[in-house]
Amino acid sequence: MPHSQTSAPRDSRSGVRLARGASPWLLPTVATAALSLTRARKSGRWAAVAVPATALAAGMLWFFRDPEREIAQGRVISPADGVVQSIMPWKDGRTRVAIFMSPLNVHVNRAPLAGTVTSVEHVPGGFVPAFNKESENNERVVWHFDTELGDIEMVQIAGAVARRIVPYLSAGTKVEQGERIGLIRFGSRVDIYLPEGVEVAVEVGQATTAGVTRIDRD
Repeated sequence: MPHSQTSAPRDSRSGVRLARGASPWLLPTVATAALSLTRARKSGRWAAVAVPATALAAGMLWFFRDPEREIAQGRVISPADGVVQSIMPWKDGRTRVAIFMSPLNVHVNRAPLAGTVTSVEHVPGGFVPAFNKESENNERVVWHFDTELGDIEMVQIAGAVARRIVPYLSAGTKVEQGERIGLIRFGSRVDIYLPEGVEVAVEVGQATTAGVTRIDRD
């Protein structure tokens, strides 16, 4: 998966940063809203179209927002905005922390640690709701990072609405902690596997912020 050099689009009116990978959804929606608003002045039929089209465009702008973050200090920080759905010990000694992302969350994911991306693997699958146990078989992108804690695995999982995961980086890329690494369009889930011996600092039901919430405990 090549590392795209395309810069993130911006809302020209407010200067708000928008997520890379948003254009296929965002541009047609905004264009339709702009056209309907222009023609609504002369046509009642277009006026009826303008209201839902403008509301949808506003929703898309909100969904694809990509705010700047002051990256927190800590060994492992949250890769995603959302709510901790589960914390599960794994047979190999690792602990999986699953973070559910609703459509209201920012959907740009960030690197949990500094290191080097060793692999980015797209795995085809279904699209059941990300909070459902069967989502284990959903389409996903599996990341591995070589870090000071060793190999760290992170998985972006598509949900019932999210039908596209957009990685920003490719294998071999060096990454800083908290750096943007990819986008999941619409509701979804992100799992991070903490190495054996690393204690979890978050709890089920706790809200997380990508690049800000610390996942591990000293």
